[in-house]
Amino acid sequence: MTLSEALLKELDAEMKSTRRVLERVPSEKGEWKPHPKSFSLGHLTQLVSWMPGWIAQTLKNTELSLGGASPYSYEKTETLLEMFDKNVKDARAAIEGSSEADYDVTWSLKMGDKVFYSAQRREVVRNHLNHLYHHRAQLTVYLRLIDVPVPGIYGPSADERVPGF
Repeated sequence: MTLSEALLKELDAEMKSTRRVLERVPSEKGEWKPHPKSFSLGHLTQLVSWMPGWIAQTLKNTELSLGGASPYSYEKTETLLEMFDKNVKDARAAIEGSSEADYDVTWSLKMGDKVFYSAQRREVVRNHLNHLYHHRAQLTVYLRLIDVPVPGIYGPSADERVPGF
């Protein structure tokens, strides 16, 4: 199995459960935070919606140069789901179009001429996926704290019990 084949299998499974989490986010609670130092629910949801797009950008480019101001805003959940679906589609297309050699190319995160991080694309794509799973898990905690039923990710959740499980 090639790396692209393995990534596509994982992407299909994980983005399905990620979408179920995003669908539960109540737009009207976007500014809610569990703690003053925490990200707001709306910004965390926006971040998770963007993250699949990072995979496409990584596989299409050799670097990302960070800009200045934070691009976060408060969007309705429906808008974020559309963005998420587009980013998943773009990630899938980029993975499908990548050869094994494409994953050996070095990718860098920069700000101007300053390089913060460089690694082979194969490592960067894995990091993007792991980073997304981390923030998806945060979203499930946020949902629990605001009393929204949490969907199952790797089996039933406490809100979606299955008899005998």
